[in-house]
Amino acid sequence: MRKLIYSLVVTTALLGGTILTGCQTPTQKVDNAKVTVQDAKQDLKDAQKDANAELQKIATAEEWKIFKSESEVKIKDNEIRIAELKVKIAKPGQIFDDIYANKINTLEQKNSDLRIKMDAYEKSQSDWEKFKQEFNHDMDELGQALKDLTVDNKK
Repeated sequence: MRKLIYSLVVTTALLGGTILTGCQTPTQKVDNAKVTVQDAKQDLKDAQKDANAELQKIATAEEWKIFKSESEVKIKDNEIRIAELKVKIAKPGQIFDDIYANKINTLEQKNSDLRIKMDAYEKSQSDWEKFKQEFNHDMDELGQALKDLTVDNKK
């Protein structure tokens, strides 16, 4: 694909240069040739940028699929852990205060927000690296908060 684009750019530049230099003085021919060469170089740079951007989009799409599936698994695991904590609260004979229940509800909301954030990114897909870093940070914080909630500090 790149070779085809490069070939077309060079061929077009040479053909244009030949046509423009047919009825001109030698100095005009040199000036026109310089302009044509500069235009061809710029066209080549633009074609390279376009080709690189296309390759990056494809790699990002594959990377997004992997990232999304891994994140879905983590979110699902968090949902299971939150459900287990809710069952633990509901058991008779154990005393849990409202603060503990509120913490669980807050963590459940954060987990839900992560799912919403991931769906929103899928629609907009802007600034992949920043999103990935923030999402992983939020996911790690949520996982650590879930672990900290189940630790018994009374020992």
